Amino acid sequence: MNKWYQIFHKNTGLIPYVWIVFCILPFYFIFQSSLPYEVVSGIIMILLFFFCYRQAFVTKGWLVYFWTSVQILISIAMTLLFSYVYFSIFLAFFIGNIQNRAGFFTLYSIHIITTFVTVNYGFATQNKLFFTQFPFILISLIVVILLPFNTFNRIKQGQLEGQLENANKRISELVKQEERQRIARDLHDTLGQKLSLIGLKSDLAGRLMNTNPAKAQAEMNDVRQTARTALKEVREMVTQMRGTRLEDELFRVRQILKAAQIDFEFEGEASLTGISLIAENVLSMCLKEAVTNVVKHSGASLCSVTIESSRTELILRVQDNGVGLSEQGKNNRGHGLQGMKERLEFVNGSLEIVSNNGALLIIRVPSVLRQV
Repeated sequence: MNKWYQIFHKNTGLIPYVWIVFCILPFYFIFQSSLPYEVVSGIIMILLFFFCYRQAFVTKGWLVYFWTSVQILISIAMTLLFSYVYFSIFLAFFIGNIQNRAGFFTLYSIHIITTFVTVNYGFATQNKLFFTQFPFILISLIVVILLPFNTFNRIKQGQLEGQLENANKRISELVKQEERQRIARDLHDTLGQKLSLIGLKSDLAGRLMNTNPAKAQAEMNDVRQTARTALKEVREMVTQMRGTRLEDELFRVRQILKAAQIDFEFEGEASLTGISLIAENVLSMCLKEAVTNVVKHSGASLCSVTIESSRTELILRVQDNGVGLSEQGKNNRGHGLQGMKERLEFVNGSLEIVSNNGALLIIRVPSVLRQV
């Protein structure tokens, strides 16, 4: 058995039917006439108008314009015969629901013209009802002008918000897919070579077990050490996957540079509120890689980190006073810099490298405007 609310069309909901509450009003204007055939014709037009009104909502294609055109004709007839202008408000609401731009402007223009012409005709013919309800007619004309655009823009905004939500979901899925691929690459690079090495050394130790036990023991020791190294790298990789706040990474940077006897200067706000968590995690990983390069390759005595934030982007600068990026240095740091670029591209960020009296890395990521 169908539930009671299923009588409403799922694309429109309850809103169009709320207007039917006002269907009592036209009968007042109709019964102002004393002629029975006029009363009957008026009632028929009311019923036909609401029938067309509903059909216009539930149909698609050219039928929408057909039923709307019939409503416009009925509205003109009701205005001329019974001085009832208010069907124009019903039409104004419906026309705003038409999202085809050409169809919207065509029906909007026709409706505006016909409404103003019939109202002016009523005043020109000295219709008493038009003069007595002049304030309400004026309000109706304002509604006829403004309501379609308000409804049109509201629906368009809802559609755009829906598209944005779908796009965000898609981006989220792509983020997950890219992260899975990255994890697969890291696991392959971390474990693939070492597991192959463990397999080869185990086979060699097995063959040397009887002929050269000392050599076999040395190979097994290498297997044990390789396994421990692999385990350590896996743990470090898992730790990185958990995500790191930039504020926490800056604390570790201070410790690393202090241990390397490199002075550290920081300028900016470490606690970020304008970027997404994944972008902050990428920034933290890039900062870690940049400082690691400073410690290993730069020969610097000073490293400075600057954070600048604007409405559109966040800029992280890492600068040292070391040897800069020579060709040899670029080769030594190539994999790290390439990894930074790949991570930044993933969040629509960028990396700029300047080598002049040291090295300067300029990292940019787009800001996220949070709605209050």
